[in-house]
Amino acid sequence: QVQLQESGPGLVKPSQTLSLTCTVSGGSITTSYYAWSWIRQPPGKGLEWMGVIDYDGRTFYSPSLESRTSISRDTSRNQFSLQLSSVTPEDTAVYYCNVKSTNYWGQGTQVTVSS
Repeated sequence: QVQLQESGPGLVKPSQTLSLTCTVSGGSITTSYYAWSWIRQPPGKGLEWMGVIDYDGRTFYSPSLESRTSISRDTSRNQFSLQLSSVTPEDTAVYYCNVKSTNYWGQGTQVTVSS
């Protein structure tokens, strides 16, 4: 049973960089053909896919966020991370990590962008 847990600051100031980490247990992020996503849900809105890193370390991003988004991984810790730069209050959301195309999701972490 794969389990995912998001971690990171719950409050970020405008113009700063939001950094979150997803720790994976019960499976390896290098397992062939699996991909690991970041998804967010702003208050009162639907889910927004942000990007993914696959088992080989290749990354793909939402075109609307690509210029501000970076996803990386630490295979020794079985973690993958999200960085979102130049944040504004519109980036306030619950951020989730998940295994792409599965029902394996983290519980989500609230991030608020505010001064």
